[in-house]
Amino acid sequence: MFGARAPMYAYQTTGVAVFYVVLLAMVAGFLALRLYSVLGKRSGHEQPLPKPAEERVGVVAVPRTIETTTEARETGAKPFDSASEPGLRAIVAAEPQFDVARFLDGAKSAYRMILEAYWRGDESALRDLVSDDVHAAFVEAIEARRGQGQVLDNRLIAIEHATIVSASIAGGEARVAVRFDADIAAVTRDADGNVIGGSTSDAVQTHDVWTFVRTVRASDPNWILADTDEA
Repeated sequence: MFGARAPMYAYQTTGVAVFYVVLLAMVAGFLALRLYSVLGKRSGHEQPLPKPAEERVGVVAVPRTIETTTEARETGAKPFDSASEPGLRAIVAAEPQFDVARFLDGAKSAYRMILEAYWRGDESALRDLVSDDVHAAFVEAIEARRGQGQVLDNRLIAIEHATIVSASIAGGEARVAVRFDADIAAVTRDADGNVIGGSTSDAVQTHDVWTFVRTVRASDPNWILADTDEA
């Protein structure tokens, strides 16, 4: 009897095994469809993978934040002239940390600090901000003003635009020229405080080109004013 039932037992076992194989296949198929429904569709927000390193070697980009200055966001104005772009690329190649947005923010701060120090005759404050030649010229003008008993009561109302007009690097020194379009209330007073020139209510539009220099990769991150000119 055991011999007669053996084939039936084997058949039942085989049937059960086939049933589980089919069931597992159905589950696997269902999971595959679910995964495809989740991963196979694109939402439109996918980010492209970065290029392989061998494809990126030798590519020098103008700084990432080049279009993110406050002025660029608010007015759409480009922060540099096209003629200055090769020089900017050369500076970035020599010092990858160079950033146009930060540079322009710093240049505008320096513009204000230097003008205000000059107006109040603060020679020591100018020392750390300008080159020796520029410092000597400023001191000469300050002394001449003092000799005439005159005092400047100027105010920088606003910097309308700050644009890089040229850039270069030579001998490890980077040079960047910035055009400043600003509104300044210029007033000259005598020793008694009387207004002898200018106006306290009207701002004058000024257009200057200041050139800043810095040794690339130097430990000192500051740029100094090396030249001034009218635009």
